[in-house]
Amino acid sequence: MTPSARLSAAIEILDDIGARRRPAADALKDWGLAHRFAGSGDRAAIASLVYDGLRRRASATWIMGAETGRALVIGMLRLQRGLAESTISSLFDGARFAPPPLTEEERTRLTTGSLADAPPEVAGDAPAFVMPALSATLGDSLLEELRALARRAPLDLRANTLRQSRDAVAESLADVGAEPTPLSPLGLRVPIGEDGRGPALHVDPLFLEGGFEIQDEGSQLASLLAGAQAGETVVDLCAGGGGKALALACLTDNGARLIATDADPRRLAPIHERLRRSGAAVEVRTPRVGKARADVLADLDGTVDRVLVDAPCTGSGTWRRNPDAKWRLRPGSLATRVAEQAEVLDRAARLVRPGGTLVYVTCSLLGEENDAAVDGLLQRSGGAIAAVATDLSVAPGLSEKVRRTDRGIQMSPALTGTDGFYVATLTRKT
Repeated sequence: MTPSARLSAAIEILDDIGARRRPAADALKDWGLAHRFAGSGDRAAIASLVYDGLRRRASATWIMGAETGRALVIGMLRLQRGLAESTISSLFDGARFAPPPLTEEERTRLTTGSLADAPPEVAGDAPAFVMPALSATLGDSLLEELRALARRAPLDLRANTLRQSRDAVAESLADVGAEPTPLSPLGLRVPIGEDGRGPALHVDPLFLEGGFEIQDEGSQLASLLAGAQAGETVVDLCAGGGGKALALACLTDNGARLIATDADPRRLAPIHERLRRSGAAVEVRTPRVGKARADVLADLDGTVDRVLVDAPCTGSGTWRRNPDAKWRLRPGSLATRVAEQAEVLDRAARLVRPGGTLVYVTCSLLGEENDAAVDGLLQRSGGAIAAVATDLSVAPGLSEKVRRTDRGIQMSPALTGTDGFYVATLTRKT
């Protein structure tokens, strides 16, 4: 497919997303099934255009004066990819499979449109209803952080030192430009192309042999800040696919008793293959569903040294990876997440032994999901749980970069170059 034909496809898909209010992944999948002639390179390039359009949906709409797929793509090419009006015009030339030529109004908007007077939710490409919460967290850095959230995320890896050292992994991946991440002692960063695509590392022999995992540096740091030690019993309460459980096994050199579970057994499905590949020693407890459902951790109540709660959240800290998610976020979904966070924190508190530690993690920038969730647990515990300072010395250089909140620390794309992870550390007093 020509570059212009790819633009036409992206416009079609964005129109479908807007008309049917459906997830971008579903719209891209359906388009691919209906256009089987498109090769993998074409589909990847079209997906990159679609996601870049969603990254700049509000600002592109402001510049172009419309919220059509065409307006989003045209505005994105200027705002996200930095193309000049003449270059965009050459792509919109009306040739076979190309989008129709730019109108005079579109040319004018491209050359004179400005975000100088745009409200923060437009200039920062974020839903208006979360702006007060984001402003409370980010303060004077609000627009800087929102713009960072609108950029593409880097491709980060975690060396699995159960198999080999970070230096050895870096040497093996020298051909793709892997370099140490700035903060995580186990991390490597691989350059991505101008189209946002990176190398196909999921089929690299070293990956298949368990030498590394694909994991954002912020997630690696959150795992490190959990502070797990050899000899401890550690529960990963919301383990999902197991990314942090594998990191904890790596950080403790398989010296801790690690137990992973999740309220949704479907989310645990990938963990088994990942454990086999990595050599991580993790006990997986999968809850049953239906009438036979039982608490698979009941035998551990009051005995666990450390509980990691990587809580379900809105994912506002991952918008650069999932730009589609921010436009599908609704006040009702935030309320649902807040209720889920309270439930999982209460469950975690029952697991922790006196003197034990509870580490609460989200990939959110919203205070309702972070400090407010911790405050809710402290109040409900009646003094049995207390907040303590998170030890940042485990990651040299991190202390100077994070934001400190009332109860924890906040990472962010502009400050730490990571997804927006929040970490708070608590202890059971009695």
